[in-house]
Amino acid sequence: MPAHAYPWLQLLHLFGAIAFAGTVFFEVVILEGVRRHVPRRVMVLVEGAVGQRARQVIPWVLLLLYGSGLGMAWFHRGVLADPLGSSFGLLLTVKITLALSVFGHFLTVMVLRQRGRLRARLSRNIHLSVFAHVVGIVALAKAMFFLQW
Repeated sequence: MPAHAYPWLQLLHLFGAIAFAGTVFFEVVILEGVRRHVPRRVMVLVEGAVGQRARQVIPWVLLLLYGSGLGMAWFHRGVLADPLGSSFGLLLTVKITLALSVFGHFLTVMVLRQRGRLRARLSRNIHLSVFAHVVGIVALAKAMFFLQW
């Protein structure tokens, strides 16, 4: 992959991250705050509509996010080969590990939904876990460029 592709991968990755993190933020922070002000039957309809739309959009967002992330990781393969060799390599490795965990959460939700075993409490806990992961990923994405030891 040519070096001039890297800034484009960064841009695509940023757009994917904004879309995904924004969706997770909306679901965890905004919808949860609305829940106590809206009748339960209305909230069920809203969550159903949001969930349906998310199932249409998020797979494409994840394809963009993880595809561009893989492309960028290719450029950093030397650093990733020795993650303990630099602070950047270690932070990038932790960031990738968290991203893989988020993808695992996504796959878990898909399997549980397909088997009819995804319950509201479990879904909420998974959303909270993904939210915490996303916050960590965003912090690491910035820290990789200013933390050095």
